[in-house]
Amino acid sequence: MKDTARLPSRRTLLRAVAERDGTWDGLFVFAVRTTGIACRPICPSRTARPENLEFFASLPEALTAGFRACRRCRPETAGPVPAWWPGVVALADAAPGRLTDADLLRHGFDPVRVRRHALRAHGTTFHAWARARRVAQAQRRLGTGESLDRVIIESGYESHSGFRDAFAQLVGTPPGRARTGEPVIAATWESPVGTLVAAAVDAGVCLLEFGDHARLEQQAPKLRRWFQGPVIAGDHAHLDTLFRELAEYFTGTRETFTVPLVVRGSPFEMRVWQALQAIPYGTTCSYADVARAVGSPLAVRAVGSANGRNRLAIVIPCHRVVNANGKLGGYGGGLWRKVRLLEVEAGRED
Repeated sequence: MKDTARLPSRRTLLRAVAERDGTWDGLFVFAVRTTGIACRPICPSRTARPENLEFFASLPEALTAGFRACRRCRPETAGPVPAWWPGVVALADAAPGRLTDADLLRHGFDPVRVRRHALRAHGTTFHAWARARRVAQAQRRLGTGESLDRVIIESGYESHSGFRDAFAQLVGTPPGRARTGEPVIAATWESPVGTLVAAAVDAGVCLLEFGDHARLEQQAPKLRRWFQGPVIAGDHAHLDTLFRELAEYFTGTRETFTVPLVVRGSPFEMRVWQALQAIPYGTTCSYADVARAVGSPLAVRAVGSANGRNRLAIVIPCHRVVNANGKLGGYGGGLWRKVRLLEVEAGRED
């Protein structure tokens, strides 16, 4: 469904396209009805008449509406981060407390554009995103042994109760009990088969599933419980590696992933997921084959359930498991995605 509530006025969007304004890159895509093509605001191609343009908050929305990605500006590979956003991040991290609109304006940032990007890119308000970063920074400092009083004061909170409430709301436990925990950093990536949401901690990638911020919200309670830290949108070296390797995978130049993984599950699930990683690229096997590989030949149904609970799509290749009769069976990301992933590994292009 098209999310017009996340778009500015049509007049503003038309001006951004006409001026090829790079500050809007990543904030929306426009599609040309007469050609069926969706482009970035900075696309160098000659634009169509204004009445033939349609606007979308993201490329997946445009694809769902029947448009295809422009081969010149390649909106599927466009970075979702505007050039000015790192400056906002640095300002938020350095601020002693809550940033106001006046603070943003004083440093040259448009508050409306900042809020719109935070909502589009991170699925939350700018102030909620900034508050989560402050809590994450505080938790890292607590983990190094700093006193709670010092961390609270230097984090910009006016009272102990305010900090404790914010911490407990985001982490699920009081700060004194979460010194050994760590923040979970999350981001989305636009793949050729739809949006992927990923999360990482310092030990490695702990989540990769098809979906967007809504899917992350569903998984957040488990992530907070496992790692005793807030789940926040941001950048992480492991996510950078993951997205680079995924891009190579989808272009057919990578068969195995090297990014470190953090896998959580029951002993049986762990054995199943390890067996999935042993399935060679470009091949498939049956659920019965996996059951035999884990030493439980009668546990075919249990293998299927463990396969469905895999939270690291593609890198733990549950899409390579099919029914004994050769039919594809199910797939949590949708059967059409399973077909496409197997086509990628077979070297077939759409």
